[in-house]
Amino acid sequence: MQHPTLFIADLHLTPERPQSNAAFFAFLAGPATQAHALYILGDFFETWVGDDDLTDPLHTKVAAALKRLSESGIPIFLMHGNRDFLLAEAFCQASGTTLIADPSVIELYGENTLLMHGDTLCTDDIAYQAFRAQARNADWKAHFLAKPLDERHAIANTLRAQSEETKTNKTPAIMDVNPEAVNRALRQSGCRRLIHGHTHRPARHSLEIDGHTAERWVLPAWYEGAGWLQCDSTGCQLVKMPT
Repeated sequence: MQHPTLFIADLHLTPERPQSNAAFFAFLAGPATQAHALYILGDFFETWVGDDDLTDPLHTKVAAALKRLSESGIPIFLMHGNRDFLLAEAFCQASGTTLIADPSVIELYGENTLLMHGDTLCTDDIAYQAFRAQARNADWKAHFLAKPLDERHAIANTLRAQSEETKTNKTPAIMDVNPEAVNRALRQSGCRRLIHGHTHRPARHSLEIDGHTAERWVLPAWYEGAGWLQCDSTGCQLVKMPT
């Protein structure tokens, strides 16, 4: 029996969404136990203000559940998203996960595959890209992490509220990927398959890059139910967890 490789993203785990949390634990106890490997491609948590927040009850429970899956022999790989880019080594050790770069290239059943969170492909969103560049700066991160935990939570909540407000003034096209950015990422990686999240628009897109066929898979968000991409030697398919 061939075990598939599973890809998830944009769970946005938070105490405010108990249904998503419950779906994740059900996923770990069910489909994930039959996986060859599990990749989490960003925005796993709604916010992450530093690994010293691991004492939060939900964070502790999530890390322990991932650790059990990892110890059962299933490797788990974790990529930063725009909401949880401060996840670091302490969380990885507690959860048995391995942090991978954005972007990363893996060999997936004989096909080199490009993995990304997806936010860097949204190049038309100039304001977001400017904030992203600032927030990924080492000095900015060090300054933020030096603040008390309560203050970091307050800042994160303010940024979340501002993000939701600014979305109402942006067109759907601006918040989606830029086609040329997608083509450039595939061309530079030498891959003909891209898997990413971030846009919350699950789909398979067929592309042509320099005369070669290619495909782009977009992972679903978990706001209204669990979903993932399942890949094996026959190809990939989007799967929804039965409700």
